Amino acid sequence: MAGSKSPKGLLAGRKMAEKRKRFRWSLRQYKRRALRLDVKADPLEGAPQARGIVLEKVGVESRQPNSAVRKCVRIQLIKNGKQITAFLPGDGALNFVDEHDEVIVEGIGGPMGGSLGDLPGVRWKVVKINGVSLQALMTGKKQKPVR
Repeated sequence: MAGSKSPKGLLAGRKMAEKRKRFRWSLRQYKRRALRLDVKADPLEGAPQARGIVLEKVGVESRQPNSAVRKCVRIQLIKNGKQITAFLPGDGALNFVDEHDEVIVEGIGGPMGGSLGDLPGVRWKVVKINGVSLQALMTGKKQKPVR
């Protein structure tokens, strides 16, 4: 068995397990998960949704080859004070949002938690405004509560 690098024999189990454990650190996915790098960098801190206060309405220009101004809002998260940009899906959704409204945001569904489509750097979308679903507001089924 000259030249074999793996431990052999009846009592080699512990050595094999240790070797496997050390090897896993060379795998990118394992290392990021073990060090919790994605959770640390995530403004939502691993949560599926988060509440925030609207700071301002902004228009984000779409990437090539498209040409449009996508309607977004700058939001300050309540849980940690971080600021993020969230997309307003739907035609005319910007009319239902005012500054200082409380919104709920969730991931936009891009690959590996990133941005979707032609929106550069926008990773979240608005789901609710002042506790009312944005979809219900846009279809006219509900009215936005006056605060």
